[in-house]
Amino acid sequence: MTNFKSKVVKVGNLAIGGDNPVRVQSMTSTNTLDTEATVAQSIRMIEAGCELVRITAPGVKEAEHLKVIKDVLRKQGYETPIIADIHFHFKRGIEAAEIAAQYVEKVRINPGNYTDRKKGRLNFTDEEYHAELKNIRTKLKPLIELCKKHKVAMRIGSNHGSLSERILLKYGDTPKGMVESAMEFIKICEEFDFREIILSMKASNVRVMVQANRLLAKRMQEENMNYPIHLGVTEAGDAEDGRMKSAAGIAPLLEDGIGDTIRVSLTEEPEFEIPVALSLVKRANQRRRKNPESEEVKLPFDPLNYVRRKTEKIDLMGGEQVPVVILNTSAISVDYHRDYSPDYLFNLNTGLFESTTSQFKIKPVFIDSLNAIKNYLGTNPVQAPIIFSLDKVNRLNNIYEWFHELDKNNHRAPVILKKSYGYNETGEMLLKASSDMGYFLVDGLADGIWLSSKTTDEVKLSEIAFGILQATRSRISKTEYIACPSCGRTLFNIQQTLQEIKGKTNHLKGIKIGVMGCCVNGPGEMADADYGYVGAGRGKITLYKGKKIMKIGIAENEAVGALIELIKDNGDWKE
Repeated sequence: MTNFKSKVVKVGNLAIGGDNPVRVQSMTSTNTLDTEATVAQSIRMIEAGCELVRITAPGVKEAEHLKVIKDVLRKQGYETPIIADIHFHFKRGIEAAEIAAQYVEKVRINPGNYTDRKKGRLNFTDEEYHAELKNIRTKLKPLIELCKKHKVAMRIGSNHGSLSERILLKYGDTPKGMVESAMEFIKICEEFDFREIILSMKASNVRVMVQANRLLAKRMQEENMNYPIHLGVTEAGDAEDGRMKSAAGIAPLLEDGIGDTIRVSLTEEPEFEIPVALSLVKRANQRRRKNPESEEVKLPFDPLNYVRRKTEKIDLMGGEQVPVVILNTSAISVDYHRDYSPDYLFNLNTGLFESTTSQFKIKPVFIDSLNAIKNYLGTNPVQAPIIFSLDKVNRLNNIYEWFHELDKNNHRAPVILKKSYGYNETGEMLLKASSDMGYFLVDGLADGIWLSSKTTDEVKLSEIAFGILQATRSRISKTEYIACPSCGRTLFNIQQTLQEIKGKTNHLKGIKIGVMGCCVNGPGEMADADYGYVGAGRGKITLYKGKKIMKIGIAENEAVGALIELIKDNGDWKE
């Protein structure tokens, strides 16, 4: 895949894109009108390494108050650029954006919330479609003129769950729809000679997020555009799951040379996002320095459409089966969680994979270079799984050649990815493994993963392996939580609520539960969740089954219990 080389966009005193390093940003979760809390949180973020601070401005009062916050930060010596997050009903959003543009270095708008409302329409005629585009142009013009006047950059952020009705009817809820939505806004900006633009394609589904950003880069190249790209997996959740999900989505794109600024979205205090983001950026920058030249790589798959690589079945490996987890035999007597027991153990003495559920044993083939696989393919039919060792590889996309060699020879052995992480601390190892394995799992190339470490015990290794598979939606072994990181629009303690919900539902394997702070992002961003818990005002919660509202205005102190009853009523509860 060819590296996407972006232009430089200035956000205040910070240059994003081009040859600049990947920038790290985050967003406050305080009430914007609470100056003391917002300033204090911003400072904690900045001192942790945050290079851009985003603050919500859902209305005029909050937009005007950004000036107060910015003035306090500047007086205390903090010159970090401020971003106004505009994400609400278009009329209020336009008013807020136009005010905020006078005070901040960048505004963020979402095309899906800035255009037509969802009215249950079944189609748009060509005339109606173009009339809506004209309407968008009229609405957007004042903001563009203000951004030009005040030298303010704009992020056009298309989110998977908040596409407009018009886009959904034409393109569906797809990466293509996300990209086309952004392209409409880009072209309007360019009509008014405004090009200080940064783009983002976000989704809670890692595969969708990766495909959307790849498609965006491709579309821009076709249109002779090169705007910087902001990366992030939205509503990733918290703790290790949120970190694995973020790494599995962001790192593969950085590895491909796509991405100029990132935000790791965790349902935690925002300063805790920064070390995770810095770790991903540090690794990406190191690899880019080792491999500075852009190169064309022949891909063994379509990077814009997920299709699982076809392989032959060998016991639990390959075919239509989910990817397996393999550990070394030192893990043989370990007492695993029932859902995180490895499928095979590798016996160092015999060189065999030994099934943990049957008497099956098999000797795998180890490959660590392109020459090794060429030599192997000359004489061997599909009789055993192939191990691709990543330990000596500096550039992950070089392994695409190994897959291509297999496919060229129509050799359909299951492929297991193996990586040893030596003496890495567990938290760092988790991010690296999610990055490395995610690079191949998001494209359906691997039939299993095999992790080893000199410092992380077998129980934790197994949990991490299953967590990576879940993050990439390759294999589901536990409940999935789609949870927003919170912002000034959230009127309840989402961190505490998420922990309470997890504590009562984390045994519901395969169920996806959305825990969202407000009705702005909530209904859209948790659109593929089975159940949703969404803030609906101070002390009030709305519950969803899929995309359908089930209960409105539930008192916050009763809402978790009501969620559990809803799950039970629909037959999805297990003791």
